Amino acid sequence: MSHSPLKPEESTVPVPGGDLAVLSWPADRPGAPTVVAVHGITANGLAWYEVARRLAGRATLLAPDLRGRGASRSVAGPYGLARHADDVAALIDGLGAGPVVVVGHSMGAWVTALTAVRHPELVRRVLLVDGALSFPLPGAVREEDALAAVLGPALARLSMTFPDRAAYREFWQRHPALGSDWSAGIDAYTQRDLVGSEPELRSSCLLEAVQTDGAQVLLDREAAEAVHRLPCPAELLWAERGLLDEPQGLYDEQRIGLSGLDRARVPASLVPDSNHYSILWGEAGAELIVRKLLADAPAAE
Repeated sequence: MSHSPLKPEESTVPVPGGDLAVLSWPADRPGAPTVVAVHGITANGLAWYEVARRLAGRATLLAPDLRGRGASRSVAGPYGLARHADDVAALIDGLGAGPVVVVGHSMGAWVTALTAVRHPELVRRVLLVDGALSFPLPGAVREEDALAAVLGPALARLSMTFPDRAAYREFWQRHPALGSDWSAGIDAYTQRDLVGSEPELRSSCLLEAVQTDGAQVLLDREAAEAVHRLPCPAELLWAERGLLDEPQGLYDEQRIGLSGLDRARVPASLVPDSNHYSILWGEAGAELIVRKLLADAPAAE
């Protein structure tokens, strides 16, 4: 593989409102498939570092920083899941490579499903990782309370400042879903999020973008229906535990059943001993993701 998983190539693609930053890990042979990977609500493209490492050049992996995050922080609004889906489509279209596989984690799974529904000619197959299934809020629950409950510390950090990079590292190392699995990859991913100057470093994620997108994950009908309208082959992988490593994950067999997902069309598989984050970075989740992404890739000669 020509590029380190933690030091991918960086480029941009024009979208309405600016230039979207894209991280890329090139394939090491002609004819290899292209995979576009879409990160979660307060993440950035480097969240896919472990998938890139395990792909090991068997596919070209392209991971944008969605608008309002990372190196795409300056791309102007409006935000929203359909806007992100159209940005992903602009990235794919800009490649001129025909239909590609798209994988999305968390909010990125909703974006992935929407990309396939809105731009079916550009998407060959999708893999949804711990996201894309929506549930109505109970009547007494306010949208902002539900968003805070789901995102927890990830949302709180957007209004915080940090005196130096070590302080930001310590903040993340205290996260119950990350700290025990700390690695050079998680460190690089979290450090990529920082903008500004000491002693007032802050997350690159714009609060307006996160609030807009989060509300749509909870409430937007088009986003909720996308997984039920997919025009291409699809599969869902779900984590056993939650965003804070709590025993109850976002999904379980009962919730998937209540969602109305047609599992004949969209098979859904549990990734044991994984939480919402380690499904991307732990061995079991990352290896399964890579296997699914390469399922119909041509064999190396």
